[in-house]
Amino acid sequence: MIVGIPKEIKVKENRVSMTPGGVAALLKRGHTVLVETGAGVGSGITDLEYQKAGAEIVSSATEAWHAEMVVKVKEPIHEEYKFLRPDLLLFTYLHLAADQDLTEALISSGTTAVAYETVQLEDGSLPLLTPMSEVAGRLAPQVGAACLLKPNGGRGVLLGGVPGVIPGRVVIIGGGVVGTNAAKIAVGMGARVIIMDVSHRRLAYLDDIFGGRVQTMASNEANIREVIQLADLVVGGVLIPGARAPHLLTKDMLPTMPEGSVIVDVAVDQGGCVETIHATTHDDPTYVVDGVVHYGVANMPGAVPRTSTFALTNQTIGYALKLADHGIVALRHDAALLKGLNTRNGKLTYKGVGEALNLSVTNALETL
Repeated sequence: MIVGIPKEIKVKENRVSMTPGGVAALLKRGHTVLVETGAGVGSGITDLEYQKAGAEIVSSATEAWHAEMVVKVKEPIHEEYKFLRPDLLLFTYLHLAADQDLTEALISSGTTAVAYETVQLEDGSLPLLTPMSEVAGRLAPQVGAACLLKPNGGRGVLLGGVPGVIPGRVVIIGGGVVGTNAAKIAVGMGARVIIMDVSHRRLAYLDDIFGGRVQTMASNEANIREVIQLADLVVGGVLIPGARAPHLLTKDMLPTMPEGSVIVDVAVDQGGCVETIHATTHDDPTYVVDGVVHYGVANMPGAVPRTSTFALTNQTIGYALKLADHGIVALRHDAALLKGLNTRNGKLTYKGVGEALNLSVTNALETL
C-alpha cells in the first residue's frame, strides 16, 4: 500500500504522524511511504532521517494526500477538504462530535475515516487516545500555572506556594487518563489537589495510588459548585468516547470563582466540559469570561511535539501496519479497530457522533 504522511498545517501544530522508525516498519512489510518535505521539522526530524528509513520525500501536500492511506495527527481542516475522496483511507484524530463541517465533508466525499480516539479495546481503554491524553494531562498544570501569572491575566498565585503561604488550589474534573496525569504534575508542583469523578471505584483507586496526597470527591453539580469557589485552577478532563463532552461547569457558576482564576479544559476538542469554553490556538490561547481565564487550545500536545510524536507513533504504528497490510478488511478482524471507523462510503458509522450532531448512523460492519 502507498502511505502518505502530509505536513500538519493547523496553527502551531508541530507534530508529525510517524517517526522514521514507523516508516521503517512499513517499508519492511513492503509498503511505500510518501513524506511531505518538512513534515517532521517541527518535531526535530529531518527529511534525511526519513530518507534513511526508506521514505520517498515529496514536495507537496497534494502528492502526500494522493496516497491510498493517509496517516495524520490532527483532523483535516478546511484547506484539506479538497483532498478527501472515496478511495481514501484516512487514519488520524477526528473528534467529529464537535465538528459538523468536517463530519459532513467526510460523508459527502465518501472517505473511509478511522479515528484514533474511538479505537477501543474490550476493557474500554482507548489505546490511541491515551498517549496524547497523558501529554495533555501533564501539560495542563504547567499551562495553568503560566496563566495564573499576573502578567498573563491570572490572579498571581504560585501553585506550589512558599513557606508560610498556602499553596494554590487545583480542582480536576474527571479522574481518567487526563485527570490522573494532571494530578501527578500538580502534586509535584506542591499544589493542593482535588480530583472529582462519577465513579467511586475510580476515586478509591486514585486515593490509593496517591497515598493521601490528593483529595477525592464525587463529581456532581453541588460538589462542583462548592469546590470551584476556592479554586485557583480548574482542569477539565471529562471524556465520553467519541461523543460530545457534557457541560459540568456551567456559565452561571463562573461568577462564584475567584477573579483571575484559570480553567484549562482538555476536553475542548470534544466540545468541552465547561459551558463557556471554545477552541483556541497556541497563537492566542486564552480569553476571559466573568473574570475567569479560559485556556482552550485544542491541540495542547502540539506544544511539545517531539515528545508527542514519538509517544503517538509508539501506539499507532501497530494499527497502521494492520491497515496497510490488509486495507479496510483489517476492521473485520480487529474489534478495537472497527470501533475506530467513523465514516465510510458516504455513511456515518459512529453512534456517539450521530447522537451529538443529530445524524443517522449506519452499522459499521454493514459498510465493509
